Amino acid sequence: MAAFRRYFRNPSAVLGLVLLIAVLGLALSADLLFPRDPLALAGRPLQWPLDNPRFWLGTDNSGRDIAAQIFHGARLSLLIGVVATSIAIALGVLVGALAGYYGGLVDDALMRITDAFQTLPNFLLLLLLIAVFGSRIETVVIAIGIVSWPAPARLTRAEFLSLRGREFVQAARLAGLRDLRLIFREILPNALPPIIVYASVVMATAILLESALAFLNLSDPNVSSWGNLIGQGRGVLRSEWYVSAIPGFAILLTVLAVSLVGQGLNDALNPRLADQ
Repeated sequence: MAAFRRYFRNPSAVLGLVLLIAVLGLALSADLLFPRDPLALAGRPLQWPLDNPRFWLGTDNSGRDIAAQIFHGARLSLLIGVVATSIAIALGVLVGALAGYYGGLVDDALMRITDAFQTLPNFLLLLLLIAVFGSRIETVVIAIGIVSWPAPARLTRAEFLSLRGREFVQAARLAGLRDLRLIFREILPNALPPIIVYASVVMATAILLESALAFLNLSDPNVSSWGNLIGQGRGVLRSEWYVSAIPGFAILLTVLAVSLVGQGLNDALNPRLADQ
């Protein structure tokens, strides 16, 4: 309860939560407000926002309703963020927990693998995976999760290194608990708060990575994506800039919301700030 009170005393954290709820509202109401396929041709191409009451955000250069793509794209962006983050955190926690708990040769081997993944920039490695395995949206999401796990792994390892020598761990070991139970039932729950906070960073990055791929026409063109819409507007950026600007603003608000919520969680869960 104290953490909740600290969170809601933070104006920026509350703003982030409100923005995130608004984006979630777009995703949940997409089928209700726009039941048709958002990628279906709807009218004359390149109608400006508010010029036609049917298309209050206008149409893109293929004649598709931008508002429909924004609402349905919110669902896809949140889904990409959640699934890719889940993959990255699961891999990172597994590698970091084993490295931090066992140390020695296990730690050295796993950290060398982590270093190898961090040698290449995330986006370059992502491009390589997409080139090899294709650009279906499922492949894109899995690839984003795969390139995003090293940082959570290092964070988890650091938490395990600081917790594995604590009294409650020693007591559980003396009580006869096996390693896996010690790792996942005793140490991991105490290491989770900073990992949960960092998950917001991974989620924001995942949304941006998919948008960057879509802008370069390297993501799945058969889904309603904010990045795909930005890419569609690239050819008419000087004259009909709204085609790219509207989904760009949606991405900005979503990433800002996730980042503010993450920062608010950090302030609420950080014991060093409990008395401030």
